[in-house]
Amino acid sequence: MSYEKELAAAKKAVSLAARLSQEVQKSLLQSDVRSKSDKSPVTAADYGSQAVISHVLEKELHPEPLYLVAEENAEDLQKNGAEEFLESITKLVNNALASDDSYTNSSLSMEDVRKAIDHGRSQGGSNGRHWILDPVDGTRGFVKGEDYAVALALLVEGKVVLGVMACPKLENHKSSSTGCLFFATVGEGAFVQSLEGDSHPPQKVQVSNIENLEEATVVESSHKPIPIHSSIANKLGIKAPPLRIHSQVKYAALARGDAEIYLRFTLKGYRESIWNHAAGAIITIEAGGVVCDADGNPLDFSRGNHLEHKTGIVVSTQKLMPRILKAVRESMEEEMLLSETQLKL
Repeated sequence: MSYEKELAAAKKAVSLAARLSQEVQKSLLQSDVRSKSDKSPVTAADYGSQAVISHVLEKELHPEPLYLVAEENAEDLQKNGAEEFLESITKLVNNALASDDSYTNSSLSMEDVRKAIDHGRSQGGSNGRHWILDPVDGTRGFVKGEDYAVALALLVEGKVVLGVMACPKLENHKSSSTGCLFFATVGEGAFVQSLEGDSHPPQKVQVSNIENLEEATVVESSHKPIPIHSSIANKLGIKAPPLRIHSQVKYAALARGDAEIYLRFTLKGYRESIWNHAAGAIITIEAGGVVCDADGNPLDFSRGNHLEHKTGIVVSTQKLMPRILKAVRESMEEEMLLSETQLKL
């Protein structure tokens, strides 16, 4: 099945949202960073990006109903004292939309913006069509002026069929500009183009063809180092220090061959949200990579807002994955034995 119309709408929506987020990042002060109920940071860019993407998808794909699974909701924007913040978000949204010729006469009210943000309350699942959005993936990096992504994917009957991801701080390989737009449709490969929409046509991206693990690069989160990652890397004989990157930009790095292995093992009890992986996963898979859990099973995006996988996510090339999964199993067994020994002491 062709998803040409959906891909065009997604690329337009993500590009406009990336433009909004870039404007916010340029002038962001620490006082502009708010905390959500779970204590994670949120900015006008998170809300504004979600409103832009929700509005553009609804308009471009009309009359198809929009079901959006997204990270943000407008609950905090309805509290006392939030009106000024919502007003500033609305201005950002309208400025971003006005930069596209087809939206020059489309001015949204504060209530329109609030409703657009709240479109993101779909629960996903295995039936129908659901868009999956992380409006600013890697907010902790974003507020420091570092890497982040705007990541959008389409789920059809429980399968991710399309992904678009803007990486505004990532340098282009083919030109001197900064800012990349990655996109992929199932069965059609993965591509990258400049976020600025310059004269360079989209380029096909492929994962690395390195077979010697000693030459491989591991990419991991910029948060605290995870001991099991070091254990796996040591077993594989990897010599280079890990590349630490915020957000789904890690998937982009792997999809275009900047790294060969992405490891994501988290604290016990942590549940992965589908919007943190959907777009990056299909882009990497279409670039020739493999995305699976620690047991080698593909990630299942059809179970609602969260992934229900076993501990750990492993991303690599088809050639390297069997050896990596062997090292993962050995490291997990050693970690379990160590925990049991410590409990007995």
